[in-house]
Amino acid sequence: MLLALTLVASLLGPAQAHPGPLTVPGAEHQVSATLADLTTAGTVKTGHTDPADWAGLHSAATVNPTGVPGVQIDGYFPDTSTTNATHGWNHDSQFVIRLPDDWNGGLVVSGTPGNREQYANDFTISDWVLSKGYAFASTDKGNTGVSFHTDGRRPGDAIAEWNQRVTQLTVAAKAVAARHYGERPDKTFMAGISNGGYLVRWQLENRGHLYDGGIDWEGTLWRLKGDNLLNYLPQALRAYPDEAGVRAAGFAAGSEFLWPFHRQYYWELTTELYQKELDPSYTGAPADYDYDARKPYAAVAKIALTGRITKPLITLHGTLDTLLPISRDSDVYAKMVGPHRPFRYYRVEGGNHLDSLVDLYPDKLKPILPVFRDAFAELSAWVAERRLSP
Repeated sequence: MLLALTLVASLLGPAQAHPGPLTVPGAEHQVSATLADLTTAGTVKTGHTDPADWAGLHSAATVNPTGVPGVQIDGYFPDTSTTNATHGWNHDSQFVIRLPDDWNGGLVVSGTPGNREQYANDFTISDWVLSKGYAFASTDKGNTGVSFHTDGRRPGDAIAEWNQRVTQLTVAAKAVAARHYGERPDKTFMAGISNGGYLVRWQLENRGHLYDGGIDWEGTLWRLKGDNLLNYLPQALRAYPDEAGVRAAGFAAGSEFLWPFHRQYYWELTTELYQKELDPSYTGAPADYDYDARKPYAAVAKIALTGRITKPLITLHGTLDTLLPISRDSDVYAKMVGPHRPFRYYRVEGGNHLDSLVDLYPDKLKPILPVFRDAFAELSAWVAERRLSP
């Protein structure tokens, strides 16, 4: 075991790596390192992050905080799938936990956007919350990459595992923080982008006792009947390049300049991957997929959202999102939540699904990351106010 830990430490970089006194409950393997800087400014140099994981998620103009010393734990939970090759482990359910020296008592848990690996939120979420004193934990969700849908025995199992892995990491990270700092976190938040935003919604609907609140940044909407990406993406594919037809699929007027890029790189691939996960017996073209006729309800029921959140949630969504159009996603989810649950919703004018596209269209698009940072501060204050209320 010591030899194995030494090998992993060499893969993680030159920082002081050691088994350490901390044990992540349920982990099959872990390695700890004391780092001078837990933010990406430091972890890129020491090998404790992977820039490829977070490439394309932020504007090049983004300025992040740096200089947060502390402990990082990398490892994985028991799993049988092997889509994540990070560190040469070839093992899914990898996680990262970061424990800043100057702790504010809080913990932020995140799952990754898309089908990325555990470091995908390092630049957009981890750097910021660490600088505010929060511990941070993230999971690869249990399967990664374009073959994620091959995990699991039945349709829907791979996505359902995402939710299980977030719950598993949340419980474990709370215990690790308690052991490291001598007290349990007094506030635990979830935060995520796209598929990671979906995870926030699901956790606050189904595991709300673990959290004090969450930030959902353009989360994916899954519903048994009604709007979901297997409804509107095939519709857009069939209609393209007819503008009226694509707008009828839910894509906003004014977003036309983004359609060719998304048609080429996102609409067809996304439809195909999630159709393979939720309805693998379908063999036709992505554009011809008819969710309402196919009715893959048994699979979607495993992952469907209800809107019944039990803790404060702030949702952010760009009005020019050209992958998950706001009219077919967060506008719908806001109605599902309704006016009587702890929910705040901000439609970001000019926001798109990828902040990196702001660099190409600075006069047309607005980055959502600054709005996320403001919303995170708002969530913290909101939760504190609720605790003071009689």
